[in-house]
Amino acid sequence: MAKQGKRVLELQKKVDPERVYQPDEALTLVKDLANAKFDETIEAHLRMGVDPRHADQMVRGSVVLPAGTGKQMRVLAFAQADKAREAEEAGADYVGSDDLIQRIQGGWLEFDVAVATQSMMGAVQRLGRILGPRGLLPNARSGTVSEDIGKLIRDVRAGRVEFRVDRTAVIHVPIGKASFPEDRLRENLVALVDAVVRAKPTGAKGQYVRTVTLAPTMGPGVKLDVPPTLALAASS
Repeated sequence: MAKQGKRVLELQKKVDPERVYQPDEALTLVKDLANAKFDETIEAHLRMGVDPRHADQMVRGSVVLPAGTGKQMRVLAFAQADKAREAEEAGADYVGSDDLIQRIQGGWLEFDVAVATQSMMGAVQRLGRILGPRGLLPNARSGTVSEDIGKLIRDVRAGRVEFRVDRTAVIHVPIGKASFPEDRLRENLVALVDAVVRAKPTGAKGQYVRTVTLAPTMGPGVKLDVPPTLALAASS
């Protein structure tokens, strides 16, 4: 623990806590901060000017990151008949209906993303207490319910991620791995910010995006200058 603490202290010296960085400069720095013995995930944390306790200020949605996430996602699809075959052909790892529901009710949770056809949602809702708190319950608002189940699965494989403001009004989303080239991380960051801006709820007032911070899994955060960061998304 002492060795890890020393490493983090050394990394913190590289970041000026009183400064906001230009997007490209921040990406260079955050890659330099990711010096653990594994390929760290680079995460974006957006503090929003909303109150998520109010339904008309809830921010949620999804985006396909152009460069992917760098993580192999295990995809489960709730589908039947022709839609089940479509899901299998699209590359879902697990496909089923009542059999999968019973398996999950028995404690099995070896998957990263769950998607479903609309016709399956009546049955899938029985898993709300199990999958809901884990963020795994398919939901039309987050884009994980669709009759075009094949496209949905291909999007997940291509780097589709969901975002949702938490109770502290912060959105946390991975935008790739430290091993990604800066231009690929930049593409993902731009795509994410653009999607969050497009998801602005009707009840949001004042400054919508208050801060944007990038951080590696095991390192300190780097604050971005918000106006130029938003401008990147606006010009994409």
